[in-house]
Amino acid sequence: MAHMALTVGFDLDMTLIDSRPGIRACYQALSERTGTYIDADLAVTRLGPPLAEELINWFPAEEIAAMADLYRAMYPAIAITATPAMTGAREAIAAVREAGGRAIVVTAKYEPNAKLHLAHLRIEPDAVIGDLWAEQKAEALREHDAGVYVGDHVGDVRGARTAGALSVAVATGPCPAEELRAAGADVVLTDLTEFPRWLSDYRPARA
Repeated sequence: MAHMALTVGFDLDMTLIDSRPGIRACYQALSERTGTYIDADLAVTRLGPPLAEELINWFPAEEIAAMADLYRAMYPAIAITATPAMTGAREAIAAVREAGGRAIVVTAKYEPNAKLHLAHLRIEPDAVIGDLWAEQKAEALREHDAGVYVGDHVGDVRGARTAGALSVAVATGPCPAEELRAAGADVVLTDLTEFPRWLSDYRPARA
C-alpha cells in the first residue's frame, strides 16, 4: 500500500548535521573579509533561523542581502568538510526507509549548500527543500504529505504543527527539552539515536 507509506521530514542544522564548526569558521572568514566584528561563538549558539536574522546583529540593514550572498558563496569551501553528521543521523534516515517510508529534509539553509552537506556526508534523503523557516516549512511538509517532522528548534515545532504533522523534537540544538515541550512538540527525544525505536513503536500504533 504505497499510498499509505509514511513520509518523515527532518530539519538539517543541529538535527542531522552538527553545523557549528563549519558555520563558526564561515563567520570568522566573513569577519576577516569584511573587517566587521562577528562573535562567531555566540552566533553558533542560536542556529535555526534564516541567515539574515543573524547577520542583522553585525551589519547595517542595507548590507544584509550582499553579506548573505557573500557568506553563501564562501560557505562551500569553508563549511562543508568541517561539518560532521549528528550521532544517529544516518540510522534515523535508514529507519524510515526500513519502515517503508520516505525521508525528506526541509531546512532554512540555502538549498544548494544543504545538498552539498548531505552529499559530502553520504546521507541521501528522498528530497531536499531549503530556504524555509518555521511556519514556512509547512509548505514543503504538506506538498510531500509528511506525517512527521523532526527538528531541534521551536521553529521546527511550529512548522510541524502548521502542517498538521506530528512534531518530534530532538534536544540537540539551541532549544532545551522543556522549551520544545512548551512550544507544543508531541515527542521530545534526547537525540536521534532514540528515533529508530520511537518510530518502530509509532508505526504499529498508526496501523
